[in-house]
Amino acid sequence: MSKFPRFLRPAVLLISLIASCLYINGASAQDAKAGAKVFKKCRACHQIGEGAKNKVGPHLNQMFGRLAGSIEGFKYSKAMRSRGAEGLVWNNQNFIEFVTKPKKFIKKTRMGFGGLKKQKDRLNLIAFLKANSFESAAPKSAAGGKTGKPEEVVKPLAKDIAVPTHGVLHLGRAALGEEVAAWDIDIRPDGQGLPAGSGKVSDGEVIYNENCARCHGDFGEGIGRWPILAGGHDTLTDERPEKTIGSFWPYLSTVFDYVRRAMPFGSARSLNDNDIYALTAYLLFLNDIVEDEDFVLSKENFTSIHLPNEKNFIADNRKDEAHRAIKEPCMSDCVAGSPKVVSRARALDVTPDAKEGESVE
Repeated sequence: MSKFPRFLRPAVLLISLIASCLYINGASAQDAKAGAKVFKKCRACHQIGEGAKNKVGPHLNQMFGRLAGSIEGFKYSKAMRSRGAEGLVWNNQNFIEFVTKPKKFIKKTRMGFGGLKKQKDRLNLIAFLKANSFESAAPKSAAGGKTGKPEEVVKPLAKDIAVPTHGVLHLGRAALGEEVAAWDIDIRPDGQGLPAGSGKVSDGEVIYNENCARCHGDFGEGIGRWPILAGGHDTLTDERPEKTIGSFWPYLSTVFDYVRRAMPFGSARSLNDNDIYALTAYLLFLNDIVEDEDFVLSKENFTSIHLPNEKNFIADNRKDEAHRAIKEPCMSDCVAGSPKVVSRARALDVTPDAKEGESVE
């Protein structure tokens, strides 16, 4: 028999629901210490924190707000990948249901853990995971800045995920907006794609000496077989021209874009946008394109800088070239007789030797 009169039951039920919601959302840092003890049950398969790696199970950094089965390089079960393709995102409620009975929440998951029986343990585990999640794993914007704390990241909804309906294997899904933005970092000559920021020549010198001089020399002269970055003026008509930023490159955007993507060698993408502006300004200084050590390169004045060889580059007009007018170009037996060497690559010394006056067939 119920302990509460019939007319009070709705009120009791409402209070219970509110309390339950507050309890679910109330996991905080003060519970993290208790959650650390719960995590001992997970440690055999999962890692979290700085330097965490995938083990038997994936690492748990920045788990909340992340699409299920989405850590690159980890081999998930087919069941987990399917739930991710359907739009399952790890939030408090989904995580609680999963760790209560993993194989009930995601059938055929490879996770062998039987589940946590106590709600208190589940909430404390959430607090521990959020408190110990390593921040550098947070999603980043195209400009390199943080998009916000992990719990503030906008969660993709199921309707945002396109489940493939074509082909035999039905692999893949439509890329999310933040995934596209992470790759969309190219810089055009007209300045489109440039991030906000600025950097001074003198600051760029410090960055260059710390990150670039060991390969490219103290003054951009190049060391060993590493590329020369400065000099080479008036050498483009020589047999062995020096194609540097100052003598050959067409646009400053090429410099900024390449440094941003690939440099420093072995530590690509480790410089922030202000560092790249400063480093690009210093490369201009090394090539005598700017002469003031206090010159500041920024998004606002970037397109006003022109490299010396820019005018010698022309638009790609291959559609108008004569050889494209040939309807059926020859693909075999196009020259009568045996082919003959008509010139020699003397600089590289790769052409087979022949006696004077004799061709090499």
